[in-house]
Amino acid sequence: MGSVDRQEPLWQPDPERLGELEMSRFMRWAAARVGRELSGYEELWRWSVEELEEFWACLWEFCGVRASHGYERVLAAREMPGARWFEGARLNYAENMLLGPAPSSPAAEASAGGDGGEDRAGEVAVLHCSELRELREITWGQLREQVADAAAGLRALGVTRGDRVVAYMPNIPETLVALLATASIGAIWSSAAPEFGARSVIDRFAQIEPKVLLTVDGYRHGGKDFERAENVARMLAEMPSVEHLVVLPYLKDDFEEAAFGGGGVRGVLTWEGLLALAPGSELRFEQVPFEHPLWVLYSSGTTGLPKAIVHGHGGILLEQVKKRLHLDLRRGDRMFWFTTTGWMMWNFLVGCLVSEAAIVLYDGSPAHPDLDALWALAERAGITCMGVSPGLLASCEKAGIEPGRDHDLSRLRALGATGSPLSPESYRWVYEHVKPDVWLFSTSGGTDVCTAFVAGCPLLPVYEGELQCRALGCAVQAWDEHGNSLDDEVGELVITEPMPSMPLFLWGDDGSRLRESYFSTYPGVWRHGDWIRITPRGGAVISGRSDSTINRQGVRMGTAEIYRAALGVEEVLDVLVVDVPRDGNELWMVMFVVLREGARLDEELSAQIKRRIREDCSPRHVPNEIRQIAEVPRTLSGKVLEVPVKRILMGSPPEQAASVDSLANPRALDYFVAMAREIASGQ
Repeated sequence: MGSVDRQEPLWQPDPERLGELEMSRFMRWAAARVGRELSGYEELWRWSVEELEEFWACLWEFCGVRASHGYERVLAAREMPGARWFEGARLNYAENMLLGPAPSSPAAEASAGGDGGEDRAGEVAVLHCSELRELREITWGQLREQVADAAAGLRALGVTRGDRVVAYMPNIPETLVALLATASIGAIWSSAAPEFGARSVIDRFAQIEPKVLLTVDGYRHGGKDFERAENVARMLAEMPSVEHLVVLPYLKDDFEEAAFGGGGVRGVLTWEGLLALAPGSELRFEQVPFEHPLWVLYSSGTTGLPKAIVHGHGGILLEQVKKRLHLDLRRGDRMFWFTTTGWMMWNFLVGCLVSEAAIVLYDGSPAHPDLDALWALAERAGITCMGVSPGLLASCEKAGIEPGRDHDLSRLRALGATGSPLSPESYRWVYEHVKPDVWLFSTSGGTDVCTAFVAGCPLLPVYEGELQCRALGCAVQAWDEHGNSLDDEVGELVITEPMPSMPLFLWGDDGSRLRESYFSTYPGVWRHGDWIRITPRGGAVISGRSDSTINRQGVRMGTAEIYRAALGVEEVLDVLVVDVPRDGNELWMVMFVVLREGARLDEELSAQIKRRIREDCSPRHVPNEIRQIAEVPRTLSGKVLEVPVKRILMGSPPEQAASVDSLANPRALDYFVAMAREIASGQ
């Protein structure tokens, strides 16, 4: 276990800049505020999870949360589920995003002017481009004007506090504007990326009975055009609650209303038509309680009806102002994360506006026209903090991409990765081929809380294969099956103290599904479903989902470790591994590999893969069988479908094992359905 901990750091913060970091400023300010010595990040973290009320109150004040009415107390019930935060407060999420920190706060004082953001009107708030649009800029003043007009348009359609507004739209400025407009009214937002199939979107949106549906006519991805009118018509037919349809002609200049069906809706508008209903309106922000619903996110939907997870204005706001510290974001920065509107990282990216940094939106394939696409965007947009998937970094490495050589990345100071564990090989590749002085951080969290549990910290060094720290306010521990805390051992990732951004509730749930989802294993403690090891220096190693862990003769290993070993073989491009019962209780471990073009899974290559796993993982985790497949089935957010594939191979019908419309490549399941038939017939 300890080999990683003896390594030298790949990166260390500049000692001359340590005192200027947002995290350092907060640490000094909080220490003086509460009269406690906080001499380093570990002490700061322990205080943040032991003295919850002190920490969250200090964060509120330091970051300048705007509220029309203060709170009566920070935490009314310190329990899970059921914690009640900041009762009595009245605020609005969109107001904090658009106007920045309160003028009298330390955060505002550190920003030039500190007058509520009016001096920023001419500064860039959003940069955006796509496969259909060139790179453009939107100023803070323009963003506020568009949000004001969109909110006035929604009000003209009858949208009021508590109504649901949903969007079937990509990561473009209009979607951002619609979210902020919806929040400013006190209505409830939800979004899905347009690559989602109609059934998948209906399964999500129909649960919350939206009043307004916003959509694009289509989108371009990987150089190919995809029209969406037919999908929207299907949605409207199965969502009778929708009264108004707003269409943005994005793929084409013209707009054919008849193509969208529209049956049952009172009216169909274009996006420009919505903004024209009450042009020149002033910004208005409905003041709502701290726990008033802000948006609805959804579990991956790989099995059953997706959980409709409801988050509140205040809890999400506090989590996002905290990112100002963890990302060291400030005015003048340009923040980018590659994401779609169907993933919580889009909501996270929007929330970076609260730091007064500009955000960069991109709609398109990260590999079109080639794997240099996002590195080229970083150069053109002057990105200072960039987030991508570990899969993209691995693909760039295998394709021989040289971002540092081929692009001017002089402004890039931080590079983040999330969505799956970041391999040690990718850590090394970044420092050798992207930028030797970049701060590389890996994060891990979840849609359920719309934040990271383990994250980056600009105060700490970066070690190969290790996430830097447990995030402030996140009481993360590794537990064994009996509820005992583990040190430097792999265990279940649990959260032992409540967080403000935990779900308010699951839509349509009486509380039983929420308890079953998160609190049934350890009553009163959040079990997230990941394997984690807390290292002696306070960092963390995530080794995959605990519900897809391979347990061989009592030795448990996360699939991420097995994948890393297999991907170390040059011919292997992608991997999926499952263990299924065979001949009674025996578990048969099968590995499925996608190979480079021209490569063939012969005995020699199979032996090479097994040898690599035996050496890097354990002899017990050498697969019983290796099969070559065309592609690994994944969700739209890139997660490997280990558990659904296992269920299919064990005899579950595919429609019960996985929601096909939530998959990026549903045809990839056909192989496993055929294999299940072979198993059933005894072949």
